[in-house]
Amino acid sequence: MWRATILLTQLPFIDRMYFFASLLFSGAAIAVAHAEEAKRDASQPYFNIYQGPNEQDSIINDPSTQLDYTLSGGEAYPNPYMADRLGTTGPLLISSTNLIESLAHFVRERVPERTVHAKGAGAHGWFEVTTPVGANYSMASVFSEVGKRTPVTARLSTIAGNLGNADTVRDLRGLAFKLRTEDGILDWVFLNHPVFWLRDPAKFPHFIRSQKRNPQTNTVDYNNFWDYLSANNESIYQVMRTMTDLGTPYGFRHMSGWSGNTFRAVKADGSWVYIKTIAVTDQGIRNNTNDEAIVQAGVSPDFGVQDLYDSIAAGNYPSWTIYWQIMTPQQAENYKYNILDLTKEWLVEDVPYQEIGRITLVQNPTNHFAEVEQIGFDPANMPYGLEASADPTLQARLFAYADAQRYRTGVNGRQLPINCPLNPVANFLRDGAMNFNNQGNRPNFWSQQDLLGLAPRPYNDDNHTIWTGGAVKYLSVPSEIDFDQPRIFWNGLSERDQNNLISNVIWHLGQASDMAIRTKQCQLFQHVNETLGQAIAMGVNVTL
Repeated sequence: MWRATILLTQLPFIDRMYFFASLLFSGAAIAVAHAEEAKRDASQPYFNIYQGPNEQDSIINDPSTQLDYTLSGGEAYPNPYMADRLGTTGPLLISSTNLIESLAHFVRERVPERTVHAKGAGAHGWFEVTTPVGANYSMASVFSEVGKRTPVTARLSTIAGNLGNADTVRDLRGLAFKLRTEDGILDWVFLNHPVFWLRDPAKFPHFIRSQKRNPQTNTVDYNNFWDYLSANNESIYQVMRTMTDLGTPYGFRHMSGWSGNTFRAVKADGSWVYIKTIAVTDQGIRNNTNDEAIVQAGVSPDFGVQDLYDSIAAGNYPSWTIYWQIMTPQQAENYKYNILDLTKEWLVEDVPYQEIGRITLVQNPTNHFAEVEQIGFDPANMPYGLEASADPTLQARLFAYADAQRYRTGVNGRQLPINCPLNPVANFLRDGAMNFNNQGNRPNFWSQQDLLGLAPRPYNDDNHTIWTGGAVKYLSVPSEIDFDQPRIFWNGLSERDQNNLISNVIWHLGQASDMAIRTKQCQLFQHVNETLGQAIAMGVNVTL
């Protein structure tokens, strides 16, 4: 380099200028030649950002024996157990990429546990229309013709406990179904009872906390459990149902589900009816007694999860027949119970079940975390033809369910494969953490330069509901009608089921040490039925 410089400086000035000019123009010529070679069709992207994800998808089912170990960036690495260190006895080095990556990911593997419905099982299958009833009352295409199938993913769960709870605990159960319709996601979120503990949504966090662990001892607190229930009379029907053997189902396959909340089905002409949706197990109802549930919790705490998986693996596919209960607005106005009260059911003798279809589960998850833990449900996910009612607990759920998933899996959680709809999504929800489908170069606002189209509004719902009165701060007041359905329920139980209800309450309430709480709860049972109240009071050493 230095020799070349010295020789160049020894040339005459003109010769040096000629040399530099030749070098300059020859370089330009080379640059032009390279530019010509680089010309391509600008409409074809040079790099597809989904090439990497597609490659990972292509090997997702390949056995480990066909692959070699790599770091998360795809770089080969000789051994997953290796780390860099000074010699064989010296300290580790920060260049230990494999170790650092492994430990850093390990402590971030868990998404936040669901506050409710923490533990569950899941599977895939389909919803098949079996009658024209759905199409007779709703324009939703999912119900359009008998025999039509829609892909479904189900998650079946306990509710109040944590992720480590036994599947046989005395509790309600959840049955959630994600239907991937041609018009978007339809989420059905059911419980295995037609009613719930409350009708005022602001009570929900208080109720759930009373069922969780004591903040000081971190153990189940029976005083707290019964404290809330004894102070909120409208819970008595759900208390009684849960304290029968219905509170300890035999796994997840042998229980039915109810929407509980009231929805509306809308036809193309805008006419509508109120509906409740019910999933009746085709396996038949089967429950554990209290003693059986306790034994099963010790012998096989994951029985519900295992039973569902093993059943599908053996080709014994579980199914649920789907029904609607239907009321016109006029019938709803004249019904003896408030149709928007979640602590009341629509009695089947008053509002019969009408079959609309069947859900069948035929495929186990390949990866539980990706397909069961990361799935999120939102009752606000409804295509045209289905709408929410003014049910206050439903109105609260329309916000709370989606917001819970934003907390758990992030603002872009609906882009996860398990939550993604099968029809195109086009909107202005962009960016945010873990966004892997940011809708390309389309405008991120409603731009006139590239105007996003609008689907025609299928019906006019301006006058679906007419409100009267002004805004108020409202809290329902328990009344005598809150004891009506509990009495019907008690009188409809067999002698065996009545005795089991009494003994189950005595076993559970008897563990509450606060005698004032015991007494108050016994008084509620007594108000339902004298024999019931006195039997429980005697069993927990309370004098009424």
